[in-house]
Order: sequence, then structure tokens, then C-alpha cells
Amino acid sequence: MTSAPTRHPAPAGGTGTYRDEWGIPHLWADSADELAFLQGYNAASDRSWQIELERWRSEGRTAELLGEAAVAWDRFARQARLDDTARRCFEGLDEATQRWCGQYVAGVNQALADGLRSSPEFEEAKASPERWNPWTPLGVFLVHHILFSTFPNKLFRAHVARTLGDHAVGLFSIEAPVWSGSNAWAAHGSLTDGGLPLIAGDPHRLMELPGVYQQIRLACPDFDAVGFAFPGVPGLPHFGHTGHTAWAITNAMADYQDLFEEHLRRVPLRGTDGERVLARGAEGWEPVSVSSETITVRGSGPVHVEILETARGPVISEMPDGGALSLRFPAYVEGRLGFEALLPLLRSRQVAEVEAAFDSWVEPVNSVITADSAGSVRHFVAGLVPQRNPANRRLPVPGLSARHAWDGQYVALPRTEVTRFAVSANDRASGGGDAVALEFAPKHRARRIQELLESSRGPLSVDRMQAIHSDTLLGPWPLFRDLLDGLDPDDLSPVAHTLRALLLVWDGHMEAESHPAAVFAAWRGALVQRIARHQALAKLAEPTGHSSLFGPWLSAASRVGFALETLVARGSELGIAIPVEAAAALEDVALEESFMDGALWGDRHQLLPVHVLPGRWTGSAPEARLSGDTGCVLCTESLPGVEDRSFRGPVARYVWDLSQRSNSRWIVPFGAAGKPDHPHFSDQLPLWSTGELVPVVTDWERLAKDA
Repeated sequence: MTSAPTRHPAPAGGTGTYRDEWGIPHLWADSADELAFLQGYNAASDRSWQIELERWRSEGRTAELLGEAAVAWDRFARQARLDDTARRCFEGLDEATQRWCGQYVAGVNQALADGLRSSPEFEEAKASPERWNPWTPLGVFLVHHILFSTFPNKLFRAHVARTLGDHAVGLFSIEAPVWSGSNAWAAHGSLTDGGLPLIAGDPHRLMELPGVYQQIRLACPDFDAVGFAFPGVPGLPHFGHTGHTAWAITNAMADYQDLFEEHLRRVPLRGTDGERVLARGAEGWEPVSVSSETITVRGSGPVHVEILETARGPVISEMPDGGALSLRFPAYVEGRLGFEALLPLLRSRQVAEVEAAFDSWVEPVNSVITADSAGSVRHFVAGLVPQRNPANRRLPVPGLSARHAWDGQYVALPRTEVTRFAVSANDRASGGGDAVALEFAPKHRARRIQELLESSRGPLSVDRMQAIHSDTLLGPWPLFRDLLDGLDPDDLSPVAHTLRALLLVWDGHMEAESHPAAVFAAWRGALVQRIARHQALAKLAEPTGHSSLFGPWLSAASRVGFALETLVARGSELGIAIPVEAAAALEDVALEESFMDGALWGDRHQLLPVHVLPGRWTGSAPEARLSGDTGCVLCTESLPGVEDRSFRGPVARYVWDLSQRSNSRWIVPFGAAGKPDHPHFSDQLPLWSTGELVPVVTDWERLAKDA
């Protein structure tokens, strides 16, 4: 059922871009299509370098700018057919959505024509922005999410099976934090001080600079929505508040990408110098689509890339035994991404309309919490999870096996009416369980958020919801405390004995000013390194045969750090005496004088922005000492044993109030501007690093219009 529309009044200044004191853009136009044009125009003006870099990524052209270091990505982008998939998805859109997306691109291109796409990074890089294709926003969205799902984990599991044996695969279970830290939660209006629902959350991604999310308001006579946009993509796909509805998502951790082992054969074409390529399928040898592309490389010669597409998908990697792996994912198969949901989300006035909008969603598969001003709260999973052999979720599977083929059907995903609280933290319960995936994040964060909600005295307020963002209790601490408690203190040196005693009385909070938190992190890191170097895992150091692009997923030390909870519990199955290694790791820390001199966690745990800022701008990345860590609600992620600085974390925070939208709050790690010499480039960082949020301004009279 569609609710009757409300006509929203225009600001006194009419169509244009308005800004609050933080430089956050509030856009008004006279129609949805004109607003899309204005949003594209704004993104191109405010985030010119950022969105152009994403376009180069989607087209596999970053080496033109960045040189040989970027060839691995460009090769993958072309082999995975990202730009072609984006084009097909655009061509498959309904007329209204296609026109709306086209208007966004027209706005980007108009900013270029108007000379508003200059940015100091282009000058340093000796590069220039170009006109966008109509499908470029879909390519940008694909770039953000193609490595967001599970197929790189299958590469690692296959490496473990090959080097250590199939029995060892489960010992590296990622039912422990693996690049997942997103949280979202809601309270029913019966439990809030305003009498209507509250929604809060914080998505976790790479801490890119400029930030991956842009605070923005999109308003026209048909709707008036605030939320977080991907620069380069129209609408508010993940987090928004229309005044009538609000929604938030986390990664459902669903398994919707498959890798197929392809057996390829090259057959000479009679009478020519050419050849054709065949792949062995379930019914014999099948033709393979073959093409070639050339990557231009700055400062080096061109790189020629062969593009192969089997009946299962594009070939994206070779295998150690000489075979190849193809990748199959819903957007490639269906020729759609889910952009049909974006306009209906902005127009939604009831949770039923939010759900109906997300019925069009494809990928990534998201856990969605939504509420409306009538008091309804819903929690559901949106996207396409292919129905197929459960073995496909674990490892690459044979392309020639009919038992592992997709049957064209998709899993029915859960939907729940919420009467008290909804919590979603990449965990098994909120993501749909065994029906959608093999592994999820552990329940530490979800359990802690639920505990904080349940323990609140009196009705929940915006302030209380905001405070949950900053909780620093380390979820897995009891496991590590038990490990330390089981060590014989008489077997330790006096310094190690003192450190153990210090940790056993620690409260488990990863505060920046905490000395015990620093000691714990050092001990945990030393334990990771000892396990990673253990003879039982020596074969993991063998070459994987895969692109360096997948290095972060294939690093033995990183994977040990991710799976540390599982290895502490089951390492003996590999012949690793965990208590012995834990005691030795404590002795390693005892040799570091800084830990006896009161070193603090914030000294080691600092912000590590991921950025591509050329020339003199490479040193402009801001710094901050951080509380929190992997396994906390405040999931400022580190790589135990590899890197204590945080390069992944909450790339946005928000509290949406359905009783009065102007009570809502939001923040990003850096700022609203994309240019490093702009005063709003990183002005929100001091507040973000201490857990503060800024008000959502809804009164047009409090905003200043751009000239």
C-alpha cells in the first residue's frame, strides 16, 4: 500500500545547494530528476578527485595515474568485467530509474563543463577529469562492493586445504572479526523518551580519505531526506531519514559469490594463427568468450590482458596447478544491482514501502533495520543469495560439476516485526544464519549492544543511543583472560609475572588512555606472531599463485590474527601448544621496556587513513589517538600482530529520531569537503574521535546558500 504524498515546501532561495556550519550540502530542486542532476553536480564539485578515482577504478584505468602499483587492480577490474556489468545493469533499469541516474551523470558532466572539477590533486598528478558514461555510478558502486563479500576468503581456504590439509580449514574459521565491524540497532517507541522509534548505527569500512560516505540532504516537492551518500552514486542507498521513515544497514555477511575451478583448453584454428579457448562444463567442452585489452601504465610500458568468460563467469585468477578460477555473482548473472530501490527509498513514508523498495535489491546483501513515524519497526535481510550446493560456500568448486551449478533460484530471506529492540552487527542471528552463509562475525558486539539497551534505566534517549557507539569493552577478553589465568606464574620471569597480574585485574576496556589495554594488545600481537611462525603452519608461507591484489586475504599472520579465538580454542589440533606460546608471548612483551614505563593504548592505536593523495598532499592525512579495537562496539579495527593502527573503522555514525528528525545526529571521520586544502576537509575528526555527533539541521533558514 502506498501512502499519500506530502508536498514539501521550497526554501526561500529556491533551487540550489545550501550548507550548514560544517559545510554539509543540503540540496533543493523542483523535481526528483532535477535533484539528481544537482546531486551529481555537487559530488563533482565537492568530491572531484575522489569520484574520478572511483571511475578510473571501475574502468580498470588507475595505472594510467598511479603506475605499476595499480596494475593488479586494473587487471582484476577488467577480467571481472566490472565496467561491462555496470553498463548491462544500467541498460536493464526501468525507464524512470534510468532517467534519474542519467540526470545524476548529466550533473557530473555539467560541473566539468562549468570548470568546477578542478582540484589540487589533479594538478599534482598531472591528470584531468573526464566526462562520465551513463553507467559510471553503477560501476562506482560495484567497485565499493566487489571485494566486500566472500570469494577472497575461499581463496584462503583453498590455500589452507592445499598446504595444511582439508581438516585445517575449519581451524581458521572467520567466526571471529574479519573486516566486519558494522553495527545498527533500533528501539521501539514504547521504550524511548519521544514515544517513537530510534535507530542508530555505524558502518565500518576502510578509513578512506576523503571519506567513503558523504552527509547530504536531498529535498524536492516529493520528498525531503537526509542521510549518507556514496560520492559518485545517486540517492541514499544505506542510511537515510525521510522524516517519515528511517533505515540503516549492516553487511549480512551472506555468501553470494562463487569461485569455479575451470579446466581450459586452447585449440588452434585451422588455416590461421589464431586459437579458440574451451572450458570443460557439465556436458563437455564449451566455448569461452575471449577478448583482450591493454592497460596503459604511467612510467612504464603497456600491459596486455586476456579477458576470458566461461559459462559460469569471468576468469579472475590462475590456480597453483595451472588451472583458472571464474567468478560468479548475482549482478553479473542478473544484469542488475538494485538501483531500482533508490528512488522509492527517498519517497517512502511507511516501513512497508522501505521493504518493498528493498525487494529490488541485489548486492551486497544487507541486514536492514527500518522504522516509521507511525511506530513500526522492522528487521529484514535484502538482496539475492543464490540457492546452490552448500559446498560452494566453503571452497572453489569444479566448473564441470552439475551438482555445483546455480539453479536460478534464490534463498528466501528473513523478515521480523520488532516490538522491543533490533540489533544487527554482522552476526549470525541478524544475518539469516545457515541459510545465507557459512561464517559470520562473532556475537560479541551484538550481545554487548543488546546488553546496553536492556540495561538502560528509564526510556532510551538520543544521548543514550549515541553513547553506545563509544563502548570499548573487548568482547573476546574473557577467552584471553582464561588463557592467562591458566598459565603457571612460577614458570614466568618476574616482569612477565607482573604483566600477567596486571592483565588479570584489567576490566577489558580498550581505552586510549589505558596502560593494561596496551599491554594486552602487545601480548596478543606477540601470540599471533608466534602462532604464525609455528612449524605447524610453515606451509602457509608457500606462494598462493594468486594476484597481489588478494594479499590482505592471504597473509598468514593476518589470518591467524583474525582466527585467533578459534586457534586459542583448537590450536592443539594442529599440534600447537597454545599455553606454551601464550607464556612465551608474555615474555616477549616483558622484553619491551616501554610496557614497564606506562605505554598507553592510544600511543599505538592511532588513525591510519587510507588515501591516494599525490605529491605534496601525501602528508596531509590527519592523525588521532583512538579508543576501541576489533571486538569492541567501538570497532576501530587493528590487525593483531601486524598493525596496531586502525585503517578500518566507523566511517559514519548516526542516530535517527522518528519523533522529531531535527533531534537526529550524525558524523563522519573527516569532513564534508573533498579537497585537502579546504577548511571542512577534516574538521569533524576531533568530535568523531571522541564519540561526539553533530546535529542534523532541517531548518532551511539556518543554512547558507552557495553563490
